[in-house]
Amino acid sequence: MKMKIITWNVRGANDSSKRKIIKNYIRNQRVDLMCIQETKIQEMSEGIVRSLGSGRFLDWRALNAERAAGGILICWDKRVLGILDWEEGQFSLSCRFKTIENGATWVFTGVYGSFTKVEREGMWEELGAIRGLWDDPWCLGGDFNITLFQHERSSQRRTSSAMRRFAEFVDDLELVDLPLPGGRVHMEWGAE
Repeated sequence: MKMKIITWNVRGANDSSKRKIIKNYIRNQRVDLMCIQETKIQEMSEGIVRSLGSGRFLDWRALNAERAAGGILICWDKRVLGILDWEEGQFSLSCRFKTIENGATWVFTGVYGSFTKVEREGMWEELGAIRGLWDDPWCLGGDFNITLFQHERSSQRRTSSAMRRFAEFVDDLELVDLPLPGGRVHMEWGAE
């Protein structure tokens, strides 16, 4: 089975007209799982989720924004995925799924990273702890607010210490950079 996953930093989903654009895009892409970051929504509700996702078979989990920053929403089609467990962190939201078609279990983690060095270290620690929760295959998606390679950022002329730390994190957790269609800023990570 091919599963279609989309991860998108929407930079705010408080406006109903913006939610309509998001919903139309999601519907047209026919995704099985979507993860949106930087929702900026402090209290996610069923109504807001329905205005973003499509279909009556929608299920979801959310990490609410703090003040007007952050926020992660993961939605999926219940005909494709069943949720077994989930974990909320400061920078991430993880869902452990069972694929309905074949019974395979796996974990998806949506990430919205910090810009500060101290908080970013906390994010690396949090993601490492999440990796230790389950032995299932793991896929990460989201906005780490750091790039892994110089060519992923037009203004980056050399490798920074933050980029080196990100590469170290990827190596330590044996993650694999998946090639992505559809844009230079979309990043997803998965373990083999």
